[in-house]
Amino acid sequence: MKAHLKIDMTEATRLTREGRLHEALAVLRGEVPEPNKFADDCTCGPKGASKGPSEGAGSLIDMSPPSSTGGSWTSQLTDQPTAPPTGNVSSALGRKPLHGLINGLGKLGSMPRFPAMGRSATGRGPVPLPQGAQFADRSYGNEAGQRAYKLYVPSNYTGQSTPLVIMLHGCTQSPDDFAAGTRMNELAEEHSFLVAYPAQNQSANPSKCWNWFNAGHQQRDRGEPSLIAGITRQIISEFSVDPARVFIAGLSAGGATAAVMGAAYPDLYAAIGVHSGLACGAASDMQSAFAAMRNGSSGPSARSRRHGGPVPTIVFHGDGDGTVSPINGVHVIDQAKAGVDLQTTVRRGEAPEGTMYTCTVHADEDGHAIFEHWLLHGVGHAWSGGSDAGSYTEPRGPDASREMLRFFLKNRL
Repeated sequence: MKAHLKIDMTEATRLTREGRLHEALAVLRGEVPEPNKFADDCTCGPKGASKGPSEGAGSLIDMSPPSSTGGSWTSQLTDQPTAPPTGNVSSALGRKPLHGLINGLGKLGSMPRFPAMGRSATGRGPVPLPQGAQFADRSYGNEAGQRAYKLYVPSNYTGQSTPLVIMLHGCTQSPDDFAAGTRMNELAEEHSFLVAYPAQNQSANPSKCWNWFNAGHQQRDRGEPSLIAGITRQIISEFSVDPARVFIAGLSAGGATAAVMGAAYPDLYAAIGVHSGLACGAASDMQSAFAAMRNGSSGPSARSRRHGGPVPTIVFHGDGDGTVSPINGVHVIDQAKAGVDLQTTVRRGEAPEGTMYTCTVHADEDGHAIFEHWLLHGVGHAWSGGSDAGSYTEPRGPDASREMLRFFLKNRL
């Protein structure tokens, strides 16, 4: 932040906590704040779509403001109210950081490269590829813009019919970082499936967050959903992907976007995984995003598939998450259920490294699990069971990647 700006950080903090983000931004710029009115309406899902936003219209989320004595905006640290964290999860530092949902922050001065939530990755080099495997850079574009992505093709793929998993990274992450942290490529080698990692453009969002909170990015065939669906279809057309076994999962902003994709494309994805995310349509602008992250929001009811029931959904969320309230995990399941009457069972367990969890399963009359909600006790905003080679991971937890894959492979379109 430039030193010559006279900024009333106390006032900016007060306005941000009240959700008056437009006014807080004005204070941070040294301007006289004026009330802001938000015009976007949330129309999550295939119907009622409006024209999506242009590239570069994204906003920052999960950021903390500088202190009153100066400094830079940084990624938000994670509160750990229940148990001392290990791995890549930081403890609370005596206060709960603000969720900085401030639009256009880059105009305030030079923008640093933001570290990942908690401690950054260990700095290990790229994971060596098995002989015959590929982890290739690719891209897709349409009228909504263009996105790069990486595609992992396991060494045992020889053209046979195979599942496809789309993985959506969180804020500040990259495909390589997310692949290392989730170890999904290792599972692809073990179970023979393709994995794609779309990459958010920094020009679309300065912190590389998927714009889940923008109403224009919550609609079928508009904005970022159209790009992610386009990547999915491109891979299906170029490889021997079984169209009945295509899945999507994500972390944080990526998890919220996975929920959007499940609602907008129930005919494309057989099941979805949401880790530390929010329900589709939980927010329609920055102000409502702030409220949803803090207090939860269920969004509109999900639409069932044209020929069948709701989209099977598996959720992981830490009850010590200080970035996205764990109530959002409940709201993801409630939205996806869409009022369907299912049998519910609850089991409690402990991961090998000691993390306790509660798993709530909603099954049909044949005992087939349609929804699973894993509540991770003492875990913050991080991928459960992930590798410390990536960011946003909690290695002590149950293996979210392996459990998601198990859930996915039991579901078909």
